[in-house]
Amino acid sequence: MYDPPAYLWLMIIAGTAAIAATTCVALYGGAVHVGLGRRRAGLIAGAAAVLLGGWFTASALIGGHGWYDTQHSQAPWMPVAAAAFLATLLALSRIPAVARAIAAPGMGSRLVLPHTFRVAGVFFLLYLVFGQLPALFAVPAGLGDIAVGIAAPLAAARLAQGTGRRAAVWFNALGITDLAVALVIGALTGYGLLAVTPSSAPISELPLVLVPTVGVPLMLALHITSLSGLKRNSMRPVGVLAARTTMKV
Repeated sequence: MYDPPAYLWLMIIAGTAAIAATTCVALYGGAVHVGLGRRRAGLIAGAAAVLLGGWFTASALIGGHGWYDTQHSQAPWMPVAAAAFLATLLALSRIPAVARAIAAPGMGSRLVLPHTFRVAGVFFLLYLVFGQLPALFAVPAGLGDIAVGIAAPLAAARLAQGTGRRAAVWFNALGITDLAVALVIGALTGYGLLAVTPSSAPISELPLVLVPTVGVPLMLALHITSLSGLKRNSMRPVGVLAARTTMKV
């Protein structure tokens, strides 16, 4: 088991926590914007914080007990946990009050901003430098996260100005591709389907395991929700035009 330097622990934990925190802030802002009131907005944001913080803690405990171990565990608990958390997030986003907050004007830019903290993905490259992750995994995972993190505030700014919808679609596509590539390569190397040196064992150990089990599902949920909102907004003018036409007839 590899115990990384304290600053790597800090980078991974702080980066994941920052993405979760800005997501809660985004939900609060959206809820207030659609008129749910500060109290209900606070409840929504607070519930999201409890959910994200609770799973963060639970996943850390699971990882600490070695149950995510890709080298010795007979069951793929890490991808199962990640998939279950993603499904939970997407299901909860359909709760009426949450769905209203997500559909609030300006929510597109709010959902993009949390990805800014993916620049912390430089820790993948540091693991590589220390000889604890294979280049096949660490390079695309690290450079991809850094690129998305740099692009996030630019995409959010253009959306906030009422422009940049097409750029936002491309941004989300880039972000999903980055996560998908990292997940596939991580699974292939982590479960020994591709023989690499060094091994990808640290992926299933603390603190790095918090990324695929907590951070990645949350980021995928943000991307999916953002794309759904962009699609809904692109269709809205057509619906308005049809309604006006009907009224004239």
